[in-house]
This record gives sequence, structure tokens and C-alpha cells, in this order.
Amino acid sequence: MRWRGLTGVLSSQACTLSANRLLTVAVPWLVLDRTGSAAQTGLVVACQVLPYAFTQWLAGPLLDRIGPRRISMAGDLASASVLIIPAIFGTPPLWLLTLMLVVVGCADGPASAAKRMLVPFAAADAGQSTTRGVGLATAVERTATAAGTALAGWLVATLGGDRALWAAAAMLGVATLIVTLTVTDPVRDRGRDDETYLDRLRTGAAFLRHSRPLRALTAMFVITNLLDQALMAVLLPVWARAGGHDATVVGLALSTVGLASIASALASAGFGTRLPRRATYLIGVLSSGPTRIIVLALDLPPQVVIGVYALAGIGSGLFNPLLETVQVELIPAALRGRVQTLISAWAWAGIPVGGLLGAVLLNTGGLHAALWICGLAYLAAVLRPAWRMDWSRPSAPAPPGDGIRLVPAGRNRITRMLRERPCPPNRDEHRHLLRRRSGGEVTLHR
Repeated sequence: MRWRGLTGVLSSQACTLSANRLLTVAVPWLVLDRTGSAAQTGLVVACQVLPYAFTQWLAGPLLDRIGPRRISMAGDLASASVLIIPAIFGTPPLWLLTLMLVVVGCADGPASAAKRMLVPFAAADAGQSTTRGVGLATAVERTATAAGTALAGWLVATLGGDRALWAAAAMLGVATLIVTLTVTDPVRDRGRDDETYLDRLRTGAAFLRHSRPLRALTAMFVITNLLDQALMAVLLPVWARAGGHDATVVGLALSTVGLASIASALASAGFGTRLPRRATYLIGVLSSGPTRIIVLALDLPPQVVIGVYALAGIGSGLFNPLLETVQVELIPAALRGRVQTLISAWAWAGIPVGGLLGAVLLNTGGLHAALWICGLAYLAAVLRPAWRMDWSRPSAPAPPGDGIRLVPAGRNRITRMLRERPCPPNRDEHRHLLRRRSGGEVTLHR
């Protein structure tokens, strides 16, 4: 029974991620089939994607206040309820489909952030390290990306776009049921009763602003996501066409990345705690980041490109769980919802303009110049955190209450006085485990 919570969180993530991958295939196909307009298709898809990161950030104080389990259940249930509209009322008009996807994006952002928050607590309850829990969650995500997209294509081809939405609703309903039956909400430090919602939102922003390691990671996320989007949306397809290759080469390279990352994420879950952190980070980011772009700039054969992309997948599966673990260690459990969702919002900020950047570089200097610029910028972005952060593992947990102090600073606001050293990373996880084993309540003395 110790693994019940972790198994439940991972299973619900698998269902939710598979539903999302299904929507990424079914919705564009449905809109294109109905309108034949690529512009309208892009607009409808954007209506789901754009609210995702923004509502994650806005939900941060609620995640810390009322707990991630309830947010996860509410978000998945809301998305499932909206997606069954075609089953009840028939094929929706385009405006209603757009509104449905806006609601799904608004609900899915907080629900996804909630499951991410539950992983460290569930891992502690199972007697496992945060690294192992995060590694397993990464493997689930990559598997859902690889298998979920293939399943989505089959469902859309056999059932049609409308009925594929029903399948997505069913998956989200199953995810809600799994969380309801298997996951326990961790003990939450609810903070001051007189703190307003905006006070809590500002507290998360203040913590991120005063933490140099987290600032370095956030800047890296923003730049690399922007460059990844430029590569995926513009540069990789243009490289394939310019070299006389068809879409099969692109699809095979991307599939290789996904499959290799699943294997390395499982390896990270198995023995990631024994790997040297700085070396693991450098090997992971250098093999999975700039190499994917530079290998295209060198005009190497497709076989070499696919091999490099396989190595990139291995590196990706190694360093992503490490970065997630580091964030868990650096952010106090009481602030994790606000700070992690803010980091995610910043990370998503560059994605909408990534394709535009790729197009501008392509039109300005040509394909090779654009590839070299993006590759070198990617290299600079990933190297910065390697020397801006302390990669040593945390020492024994500090006494309860250490690391963060509330100080009044005016009539209507609270200023957080933040120390540079990280707060005890697993205090709430340990309290959660102690409560589950003893059946009693644990009081946090501040």
C-alpha cells in the first residue's frame, strides 16, 4: 500500500497526458475538416494553449492554500465535462468548440501543476527519493507523448474528430477517479490568515526574484524553449526540404528522441541519486540541446542526424528529472505551488514567439546562419546555470521554520525576507509521511 499514492499520481498523469495528446491531433483535424482554413485552425488551437501557462500561475496560491489533490480533481473533471458536450448536443459549431477549448486550457493548466506537486509527496509516502519519483513521472510523460500521439491518430482515423473528443473526456474522467481513490492531499502550511490572494502571489514572485539558482534555471528555460520552438516549427522542416528529405526523416528523428528519453528517464529513476549532479547536467544538456541544431548546420547525412537525436533523447531523460529535483529542493513546500507555476509561466513565455524568431532568422541570414545562431545561443543558455548554481546535494534538514520569515512591511502588504540558502526541502513530505504512518496530526511551529 505504500506505493498506492505514487502509482495513483503516475496513472492519473498518464491518462491526462494521453488525453492532451489526443486533443492536439483531434482538434486541428476537426477544424480543418470543417473549415478548410489553416488560419482558423491555428486560432482555435491557440485558444487552448495560451490559457494553459497563465492559469497555472494564477492557481499557484490556491495550490498552496487548499492543496493540489482538490485542484487536480476539479481541473480534470471540468475538462471532461466540457468535452462531452458533443456527445450530448451533437457536433458543436466552431465558436462553441473554441469556447470549449478555452475552458479546457484554463482547467488543464492548474490540474497539471497539481499533479506535478503531488509527485514529491507521493514519492516520500512510498519511501522513495524525490529523484526516483520525478524520474518515473518523466518516463510517464515521454511515454504518453510517444504512444498517446499514435493512439490519437488511430482514434481520429477510425472514430472521427467528434468521437475522439469523447475518448479524451473518458481519459480525464478516469484520471479524476484515480486521484479520488488513491491520492491523499499532503498536510499544507496555510500561512497567515490575513494574507490576501495578491499577497500570496507576490510572495512567490519575491522568492523567485531573490533566489539566484532559480533565476538562472528560469532564464535557461525561457531561452531554450524559445529556440526549441524555432527549431521544431521552422528550421527542422526547412532543413529537411532543403536537403531533399521527406517528412519521414523528421518524424523518425523526433520519435527517436522520445523513445530514447523514456529509457534514460527510467535509468534516472533507478540510479539517478548516485550520479554527480553537475556532470550529469552538463552531459545531459550538451547532448540534448545545441547538438540537435548544430548537426543540422553541418549538413550531415540523415542517418547521422537520427543518431545524434537518439543521443539527445538519452540526455534529455537524464537532466530533466535532475532539474525537477533541484527545484523541489530549493523551494519550500509551503511555496512550491506559487513558485513552480511562476517558473512554468516564464518557461512558456518564449514558445509563442519561437516560430516567429525562426522565420525572421531564416529570412534574414538563410538556413545555415539561422541554425548556427540558434545553436550557439542554446549552448550559452545551458552553460550558464552550470556555474551559477550550487549542485551539491542538500545537507540534513534544518529545524522547522528555518529558511523563511514573515515581516510586516506596511498596512496592506507582506514582504518576505528570504535567505539565500534553501529551505528544508522535504519538511512537508516528512510530515505527510509521519501523519500517514501514525494517523495523527503534525503541527508546524513557525
